[in-house]
Amino acid sequence: MEKTRELGKSGVKVTPMIFGAWAVGGWMWGGSDEKTSIDAIKASIDAGVSTIDTAAIYGMGHSESLVAKAIAGYPREKVVIATKCGMRWDDPKGEGIDPWSQKSPDGRDVVIRKNSKPSSIFYEVEESLKRLRTDYIDLYQIHWPDTSTPLEDSFTAMEKLRQQGKIRAIGVSNYDVAQMRRAMTAGPLASLQPPYSVLRRGIEKEILPFCRENHIGVIVYSPLERGLLTGDVTPDRKFPPGDHRNEHKLFTIENRRKILAALELIRPIAEKYKANFAQLMINYTMSVPGITAALVGARTSEQAVSNAFAMSFDITDEERSRIAAVFDPLVV
Repeated sequence: MEKTRELGKSGVKVTPMIFGAWAVGGWMWGGSDEKTSIDAIKASIDAGVSTIDTAAIYGMGHSESLVAKAIAGYPREKVVIATKCGMRWDDPKGEGIDPWSQKSPDGRDVVIRKNSKPSSIFYEVEESLKRLRTDYIDLYQIHWPDTSTPLEDSFTAMEKLRQQGKIRAIGVSNYDVAQMRRAMTAGPLASLQPPYSVLRRGIEKEILPFCRENHIGVIVYSPLERGLLTGDVTPDRKFPPGDHRNEHKLFTIENRRKILAALELIRPIAEKYKANFAQLMINYTMSVPGITAALVGARTSEQAVSNAFAMSFDITDEERSRIAAVFDPLVV
């Protein structure tokens, strides 16, 4: 597996596995320990995973602040930082079509709204730069489409930030092909961040071919389906209060059993590479044509180092096809 891959033609190069910093922010994952989280990020960088993906909304600023503390001892150019804007918990403006009521990390009731208005983007980038303690962001992404704001307006604002040098490349998350086409009329699009795993392959039909054709990098999230594909989520596994997996439809007892049975069928491939199931499934995802990188979270330094091993081997095309076939009946 090559060490870095370019996001489209942006000049920004990322590791094929990226540290996903949602869980270390604690929000929706049952909390987190600050020192343990910082140690996990450092261990990931030291193990060769030097690209970190976070977002303003993760922990409502907390994840970005943790990332800043973790990378403080490294040369800035050694670490590639990706973060996101467009989800506001601190402003009543925004889309508000389906406002999302949540608890903030300190227990307050907040309403989260999609807001990709230029004024909000300009405000958010300054806040993220402060929390990240840096003067530029390598990849700045609009987190979700905001249907109350013309895409062209949002992208024009993002392009202005790129020209100012505050961001190096523009990305989007959870956009479809039509939305990407519109966004590209206002500036260069470096990357898309959609969900993807061996269980969730919807992007293979239209999105991946479109991104390959238009030189758009694809950074996929949830390649392990929030831990379900690690083999560690047994039928009796309990999650702490506040962990969103307690209500997630994929985490039913019946589905857990089916996933564990499917994983056993691919154990021989994992053993060939001296890999565990998580490492194999990460490597599988990174090897899919058109996928630039896979986002993988880690709560501890041990998890981070273990995950990084996924970049040390390359499965064959035939093995990738075998893995996909095993999970075909379980695709959602």
